[in-house]
Amino acid sequence: MKSRCTTLRRHVARGTALVAVLAILGVVASWRRGAAQSATWTASPATRTVGDTIWLEREIPVPAGWQVRAGKLEAREDVEPLGDPAVLRSRAGWVVRYGVAVWTPGSHTLTLPPLWRIGPDGRTDSTAGGAASFAVASVIPDTLKTPDPRGPLGPLRLGRRNAGPPLVAALVALGLLAAGVAARRRPPREVPPAPPAPLEREVPDARWLAAGEPRAVATRATWRLRAALARVVPGAHLALATPECLAVVERARPAAPIGQLRDVLERLDRVAFATAAGSDVAALAAQARRLAQELAP
Repeated sequence: MKSRCTTLRRHVARGTALVAVLAILGVVASWRRGAAQSATWTASPATRTVGDTIWLEREIPVPAGWQVRAGKLEAREDVEPLGDPAVLRSRAGWVVRYGVAVWTPGSHTLTLPPLWRIGPDGRTDSTAGGAASFAVASVIPDTLKTPDPRGPLGPLRLGRRNAGPPLVAALVALGLLAAGVAARRRPPREVPPAPPAPLEREVPDARWLAAGEPRAVATRATWRLRAALARVVPGAHLALATPECLAVVERARPAAPIGQLRDVLERLDRVAFATAAGSDVAALAAQARRLAQELAP
């Protein structure tokens, strides 16, 4: 009997201790949840008006190695979040900061999103964000009880601008540019005239004929006579053929010895083109030289 009683008492004591432990854990969890719900948010700056940036801050104490992640605040008609929340490190844990702008004056109570705590081993725990209460003053003076909105302003007239300073600046810039170009421009260098080249003596016809070059003698005699004709009659230039040149000379100078000129030039052409063999080239060259001297003015 005593052993049974002892066993029964032992079971009762164990059950009682388990119930007590569970009750303590429940109380602790409820206290933590209540503490999270009653956690206060601080609003800064102290003096707030409509449209100002208001910072809502709350410090979350966590054990070492734990991190905090804040939820995104949704926009309302009178409250607009200014960007994502910021989580900053503090001595006791982390500080969560929200930036908001309020568009209506008076007292406001803003319910903030839950906060997540992340442990180093991957465990997570959510904490209620709670509510932040703050007051916002109006930017309209108290003397104006019923403000009446004004209509849209008319288009602004552009102010007249004086075109004098830009014009003067442009003229000064052009003057400076011209002065710079004139200063850097180099005067033309005076090139000394080239010394006269010594003229080579003309090779006598006899030497060309002794060397077996009668065509060279005939070509030189033809060129000397045609040049003299071109100086006397400009229309009888060297680009014309012999018949054309003689026709021009005959029209311009009827008194010229056309027959002698035709005879000498045709015979020289036949020698130059090697169609007349055995001609006295020296006599033809002498006759052409004499005609050129006669035609010279």
